[in-house]
Formats: sequence, C-alpha cells, structure tokens
Amino acid sequence: MEIISSYSRAQAIEDGVLVDASSMAREAGFTFPVAITDTVWSLYVKVPDGVFGQDEQGRLWDILNVLRFDIARRKNEEENDIILFTVLVKNDNSQPKTVKLKAVCGPGDDPKPVITIMLPEED
Repeated sequence: MEIISSYSRAQAIEDGVLVDASSMAREAGFTFPVAITDTVWSLYVKVPDGVFGQDEQGRLWDILNVLRFDIARRKNEEENDIILFTVLVKNDNSQPKTVKLKAVCGPGDDPKPVITIMLPEED
C-alpha cells in the first residue's frame, strides 16, 4: 500500500493541533510523553477571561493527576489503551463542573508509546 501523505505527532505539536504537556506530565509521574489536543487546551486548560482563582498550570496539573490516578486505579485491567475520565473544571465564577475527557495511549512517531488527552468524540 502506498502512503499518500502522513501527519506526524511532531508536526501536530509544531502546528498547534496538539500541545505538548510532557514536562509537567513527568512531574506528575508519567513516563510517556503526553500531549493535549488544542480543543481540550482551549476549553479546559486555558483560563477564560474574568475567571478568578485559576491558572493554566493548576488546571493542567489537575487534568494530569486525575488521569494518573485513574490509570493507577485500572492497572490490573487488560485494556488500558483508551481511558475515559472526568475532571472538575471551573470555567466561570460559579462552582466547578464535571467534564469528560479521553486519554489514548499508543505509538507516536516511532513505536514508543505516547499519551494524547482529548475530548471523548475526538480521534
């Protein structure tokens, strides 16, 4: 089969389609590189204008830690390459709301595993 075109993870990060969160992910205990889709970043990591008591680092830390604990909780399950998880996000000055996210673990640009955090409907 002839490959007509390909789009690498590195290109997606360079283009801003994915945001590399590997540095903070390592601090949170991840051993694989982690990236977040631009959609998730825009909706749940970036702090909306006028929202007080929030910052991007804290919001990213919350997402990564909820995922890490969810992965640890499921460590004895056979299928762990796709995990649906929920996190509380404060996108206005009222109470935080529960949002659903999906983490997919698979090969990156080479056979080594990477994790991508996205909305449940994203691929």
